[in-house]
Order: sequence, then C-alpha cells, then structure tokens
Amino acid sequence: MTKTFLRGAVLAASLALAALPAFAAQPFNAAYQADYMGMKATGRMAIESAGNGQWRYTLEIRNQLADLVQTTVFDEADGVLRPLSGSDSNKLLIKKSNKKATYDWSRGVATWSGDVKPDRAGPIKLQKGDLDALLVNIAIARDAVAGKPLRYRLVENGKARDLTYSIAGKENVTVGGKSQQATKVVSTSGDKKVTLWVVPGVPVPVRIMQVNGGDTIDLRIAQ
Repeated sequence: MTKTFLRGAVLAASLALAALPAFAAQPFNAAYQADYMGMKATGRMAIESAGNGQWRYTLEIRNQLADLVQTTVFDEADGVLRPLSGSDSNKLLIKKSNKKATYDWSRGVATWSGDVKPDRAGPIKLQKGDLDALLVNIAIARDAVAGKPLRYRLVENGKARDLTYSIAGKENVTVGGKSQQATKVVSTSGDKKVTLWVVPGVPVPVRIMQVNGGDTIDLRIAQ
C-alpha cells in the first residue's frame, strides 16, 4: 500500500451501515483519520456509481507533506470484482507522481502508463478474479465477514503476485459513534505487515495499518 495504499480538519462521515450488504456495489462515503509519515492526516474512502453498471472507489489521504489520491473504476457480477481502470496520484513535498492503469478484459491484459518504468508498463496477462490494491480492500471486507478464504491475485504496477491473509481474532472498534466487533485480518511478508479491521455492513476496512520496516501508516474511520 505505501503510495498505492493511500487527508487538518476531519471530514464528516456519511455511513449507511444497515443498508449495505456484504458485496461492494453500494454507495459509501466516510471520513478517516490517519497517521502518515509521523504526522496526522485526514482521509476519505468513497464508493460511488460511475454509470453503466460501474463503480468508482476512491481513497484520499492529505496532510501538510502529502496529497495522495487513488481511484479504481470496477464492476461486479456474481460476486466477482473486476478492475477496469485506475489512477494513482501523489504529491510528496516537491515530488509528484501520476500513474494510470488499464484492465482490458476483452484482450485479457493489464497495462500501465504515466510515471512508470518501462519494465512496469506491462502488459500482464489477466486471470478471472484478478484485483488491484483497492479492490483487495473490498474483497477482504466481504470475505472475512463471510468466512471465505482470504487469498487473492494482485495485478498492479506491472506485476502479478499472490496475497494471503489470515484471521487474527476480534477487536471492538467505534464506527458511526457505536461500538462494533471487528474481525482483524493480517498479512506478513518479510518486514512488511498489513493489518485490516472489518465489520459487517461496511464494504471497506474500517482501519488499515501498514508497518514496513520503520515506516507506519495507520488509517482508521473517523468516530
């Protein structure tokens, strides 16, 4: 996640928890609080209609040092999430980066453009069920609650790799002013550890924490 993972007044959250089923394709908009680069930040996660049966999932994080926005346009059929396009824009002090992803399912390949190295431009051959990083968040929020296996193939930044997560117990969290029991999900690879908290009725994790060496990013839904 780092740059692909990831905005000081907190935005007002808009949650419709009871109305949200376990799959992703329903509107959602909530404010998040974040610790990023050792500083407080504000964030937002939103799922909104993009028309023609497509949906747009946006993740934003902003503070005095950084402005990060990641967006994925996707569709969903019979429980299968399918990325169609994506963008990853970040400004860190004076450095800027903009990347775009295209998932061409008619040709069965994914490609990347913008600020990408030639060996990360693709094409990468797509398989049914392939996800990008944002859609992994949605899939985990859905599958952990449903008790399904937490194994995914991530296709991003010119590479494809397998991800496996495990359940690490339950923990109480506050969502929309109410205490709820969250399922804690963990993945560890080398010195990188990603922990996500999910609750029934919320289509994205209510908290995501990544520890990568000495760097920590902690994003949690605003109370």
